[in-house]
Amino acid sequence: MGRALHALGIDSMSVEDRIELAQDIWDSVAIEAGLLPPSPAEKAELDRRLAEDDAAPNDTISWETIKTEAQTRWQR
Repeated sequence: MGRALHALGIDSMSVEDRIELAQDIWDSVAIEAGLLPPSPAEKAELDRRLAEDDAAPNDTISWETIKTEAQTRWQR
């Protein structure tokens, strides 16, 4: 076992508590790294936006147009 386990007292925790701690640590890493799936509210918003885009597929601006317009504004 690593020194941190002993120094933090993790080695004296029950197996169940260590598993819960490991899951909590993983969840915190996943949140910071953006690895968790979207929440139900986030999924609903993504679905709404996709439906809106599907309903009006020609109502878009290309990345190249946006990029060109932004570069033009910055050069003024």
